[in-house]
Amino acid sequence: MRPSGRNVDTMRPVSIETGITKHAEGSCLIRMGDTHVLCTATLEERVPPFLKNTGLGWVTAEYGMLPRSTNTRMRREASAGKQGGRTLEIQRLIGRALRAGVDRVALGERQITIDCDVIQADGGTRCAAITGGWVALRLAVNRLLKAGDVVSDPITDHVAAVSCGIYAGQPVLDLDYLEDSEAGVDGNFVMTGSRRLIEVQMAAEGATFSRQEMEALLELADKGVAELVAAQQAALG
Repeated sequence: MRPSGRNVDTMRPVSIETGITKHAEGSCLIRMGDTHVLCTATLEERVPPFLKNTGLGWVTAEYGMLPRSTNTRMRREASAGKQGGRTLEIQRLIGRALRAGVDRVALGERQITIDCDVIQADGGTRCAAITGGWVALRLAVNRLLKAGDVVSDPITDHVAAVSCGIYAGQPVLDLDYLEDSEAGVDGNFVMTGSRRLIEVQMAAEGATFSRQEMEALLELADKGVAELVAAQQAALG
């Protein structure tokens, strides 16, 4: 029995609310169970220096956790004067994931920055950030299309992510914090809407896992991503 009482292949309740902020070109609040992440997209008519005069666009991301997103107060990284290794790793993952669903030629020489701020954490924050970040990105690109600033839609597919792991000896979908902290195997699966893999992060924590168990986790991830893509579509109308 999972701590939440869910079946092994059942996601936490997922909701995505758009238009959360006034100023951002795209925004949403994604809730995956008790993990809540605010995602905003910012359009800029510039690119990093290494892309100048290439005609290619760029999608990047920043990620952070608010001090009381966890059960004890976290120190703001700004007060420490630098970002931690986990933060850097996650925001690079978000950027890589979202770029996989974008035609950077069609985007043109402009940058979209996705900011992902964790308001409340209960496991799977990077997966929620990627899934919600795509919605914010979609909304920002819709503005470009409406204004006629791009000729064709630069978004090629949905992008979503879900965690899976082996908890109490069983492959399970969408780990919450209690499961994540005790899982023998923990993985994050990033996929397109057509279920092509973008990135898989898997590690055994105190126990090894078999090829068959990995395939079982992939099957669960496929089911979870399909549900997340449906939630993205519903949020966008």
